[in-house]
Amino acid sequence: MSKLSTKHLLGIKELTADDINLILATADSFKDVINRPIKKVPSLRDITIANLFFENSTRTKLSFELAEKRLSADVVNFSSSSSSVKKGETLIDTVNNILAMKVDMVVMRHPNPGAAVFLSKHINAKIINAGDGAHEHPTQALLDAFSIKEKLGNIKGKKIVIVGDILHSRVALSNIFCLQKLGAEVMVCGPTTLIPKYITSLGVKVEHNLRKALEWCDVANMLRIQLERQEIKYFPSLREYTMLFGLNKQLLDSLSKKIVIMHPGPINRGVEITSDVADSDQSIILEQVENGVAVRMAVLFLLAGRV
Repeated sequence: MSKLSTKHLLGIKELTADDINLILATADSFKDVINRPIKKVPSLRDITIANLFFENSTRTKLSFELAEKRLSADVVNFSSSSSSVKKGETLIDTVNNILAMKVDMVVMRHPNPGAAVFLSKHINAKIINAGDGAHEHPTQALLDAFSIKEKLGNIKGKKIVIVGDILHSRVALSNIFCLQKLGAEVMVCGPTTLIPKYITSLGVKVEHNLRKALEWCDVANMLRIQLERQEIKYFPSLREYTMLFGLNKQLLDSLSKKIVIMHPGPINRGVEITSDVADSDQSIILEQVENGVAVRMAVLFLLAGRV
């Protein structure tokens, strides 16, 4: 298989295991490229890509922009805070105006779940979902899977726990879909108030004791508390959350085996993870950042149909 079964990347849910494996294999080739002295390839030389970010982003936006430039694409950046969206322009009007400038692909982050799907039905360009509300964040899940595979050699049969604010996390949902399609076992761990009720219907284990979850897993993906998405208090205090669900070096060193530590960023150091854990030799957090560029290059290249 050398092409994706889908026109867009709207979510992991729409991808097959073959699609995911193709993206990871392609990312492998691009990782070699970004580690060369000359980091550019002419693969998308005459393709124009618009980055539409209706929500703040640092890492994902920079990562996509770098991936696009490494592939020699022409890049247009759009930020809603300084645009006509503030004047009441609709999403479709905004995008149609950008498409009138002959844009081939749109990378979009939006606060509303389903925004990327909505767009894909109304405009004639390839859409990549860079995060839609608390719904999905497909490229993050792909880079996480790539990083696990790179570290452990395989994903099938591995046990991965996702710890933290599962309720508000698009990373958690995309990771669950992705890891299960690749044959991993997935567990979620966090306060009862931050674990959605439907989660067990996805075939995911639930654990409320962090030590038990860490003893079970091969990989722990630590999520931050998404205070900006919480309208009510889900736990008494950050201090109490850290005492029960924060990962420190003492706890990590007391486990019966060495596990791999991940974090999608940005890290709240001292809340969900301490600095000595984030910077330890068991952490692959910086590898995740590097792999993000290679994975996004793979997605852009495959969707552009330049195979």
